[in-house]
Amino acid sequence: MIIVDKPSEDADPAQLARFARRAKKLVGIPGEVAVLITENKKLRELNRQFRRKDKPTDVLSFPRPDGGDIAISSEIAQQSAARYGHSLTDELKILILHGMLHLAGYDHENDEGQMATQEAALRKKLKLPTSLIDRVTPASHTGKPSRRS
Repeated sequence: MIIVDKPSEDADPAQLARFARRAKKLVGIPGEVAVLITENKKLRELNRQFRRKDKPTDVLSFPRPDGGDIAISSEIAQQSAARYGHSLTDELKILILHGMLHLAGYDHENDEGQMATQEAALRKKLKLPTSLIDRVTPASHTGKPSRRS
């Protein structure tokens, strides 16, 4: 389920919902996943409440035994799409995939590159541009991805 708090002509909720279902299946998440696409203010509130970080972030994931929830900042997604030269839809798909991997238990802040490896493989399979982890990890990276947010 995709919930768009701040609609955009550049992103089709039905297309994003189809993508989310495919990503969920590829990642192996049971149950239902809801994706909220909203503004920075809401992501800042959620980030402050659940991660004790008083700033907006691009994507947050909230796992449950039967699926989970993903929250995405439409504003940060717009900025990143422009910065990296691809569509808003592609950027939202990148963020959905990243969130799905977190729901599946991956954690790029504490693993030894497993999430980056999985995300790169799925990104290639799903024909997506550069992944979120690739953008924040130095090219010479050989161990743990650098921290985001």
